[in-house]
Amino acid sequence: MKSISRNFLFIGLLSVAFFAIACPKRVSIAEINADPSRFSDRDVAVAGVVRDSWGLNIPGLLKGGAYKVDDGTGTIWVITDEVVPNRGAEIGVQGRIGSGVSIGGRNFGLGMMEKKRKFRRR
Repeated sequence: MKSISRNFLFIGLLSVAFFAIACPKRVSIAEINADPSRFSDRDVAVAGVVRDSWGLNIPGLLKGGAYKVDDGTGTIWVITDEVVPNRGAEIGVQGRIGSGVSIGGRNFGLGMMEKKRKFRRR
């Protein structure tokens, strides 16, 4: 009975460690802007409020664009292949940091390529 409990505990700890490693580190936008080379081509997570957006949203045909996230320490453009969120939305974003990020012929400079997002429920 003890060995079964130890096995479950070991499997549980291993699962937690695996998921913790797989999740990107949440950082402030000020940290990214202060040292972009440190985060270049790395996955990170940020959270904040959508302050601006630019999209290719044509229902049924095109979606994607960019939106600017403000976490109170700074702002960063996030490029997405999905529908662009509305201004004022509270959002958490995971993605890869890159410089010279562009979409639709518009250059956004330092930015993040979105991989996953979540909206804050009110």
